[in-house]
Amino acid sequence: MKVLVIHGPNLNMLGKREPEIYGTFSLDKINRKMMALASELKLKLSIMQTNSEAEIIDAIQKKDYDVLIINPAAYTHTSIAIRDAISAVGKPVIEVHLSNIHKREEFRKKSYIAEVATGQISGLGAESYLLALRASKNILSSN
Repeated sequence: MKVLVIHGPNLNMLGKREPEIYGTFSLDKINRKMMALASELKLKLSIMQTNSEAEIIDAIQKKDYDVLIINPAAYTHTSIAIRDAISAVGKPVIEVHLSNIHKREEFRKKSYIAEVATGQISGLGAESYLLALRASKNILSSN
């Protein structure tokens, strides 16, 4: 049971960038929590972070995973290309956001990814990722 986690642009700045919105925890801390939970759930976890839209698309298209957890960050609201890549591979996808995008600026309320995702978890900080991992396990166990 393989899960790929893609962290999008600027998430490498967690802990330094707008802590009042995104919290004070680092991406490394989130990744360590996810690795620990994945081990407990017996999931094989691959994690990447990139600021590049093309690298995100390439990773999605490789299809070397059973479930994709993605925080497309700002690309959520702008990238039809990422949406199309997700749609093309036909794998279960969980869209994750640390903040509640529906309580933010108007332009952040539209997600191009939501229409092709299995589900969306937002607004729960780092816990959003852990919930997505648990959901991934449930998705894989029900197949």
